[in-house]
Parts: sequence; structure tokens; C-alpha cells
Amino acid sequence: MNPRYYDARRNAPDRPAAAALSYDPAGAEPPEIVAVGRGLTAEEIVRIAREHDIPVHQDAGLVQALSKLEVGQALPRELYAVVAEVLAFVYAVDAQAAG
Repeated sequence: MNPRYYDARRNAPDRPAAAALSYDPAGAEPPEIVAVGRGLTAEEIVRIAREHDIPVHQDAGLVQALSKLEVGQALPRELYAVVAEVLAFVYAVDAQAAG
């Protein structure tokens, strides 16, 4: 291997990733993926969520799984348990905020 060769991909810093779900707890439909992105797009997803007082939960594994899905796609059954934990977090945050 040429010692002067530089692989920018291997040494690139990790870029932030984010995904957003929409869910109606009164409805019968599963959560839907409404946004997925990396880098600046991820930062914008988080900024918009915070701007609208939407709870933000960090779970790199879940974001990685959601990033493989299409926007507008319903959440697959394989991810229900993990997303249920996130929803429990959201409900707890909402309950705290309500006082």
C-alpha cells in the first residue's frame, strides 16, 4: 500500500443522524417515518423537533435501522418493541411537562 495514499472515507468523522416518526396514539395505524437524514439534514430534523417542543430521544441503533426505510413507510413490526420504549419516554416527558 502506498504510504502517501489517504482514504478520506476511513478517516472521516461520524456525521450525526436523525429520524422522525409520526404517531397518533388514538389511531390504529403504526408510527410512520416522516424524516430521515445525516449531517446537516439530521441537525435540521432535531432543530425543527425542538422548535415545536417535540421530545428528542437519542438511540443510534434505532436511527440506523430507520435510515434504511423510506419516508412515508409504516414502521415494520420488527421495530415495534424499540419504538414502544421511545414512546414511553415521550409520554413520560409529556407527563413531566404537564406538571
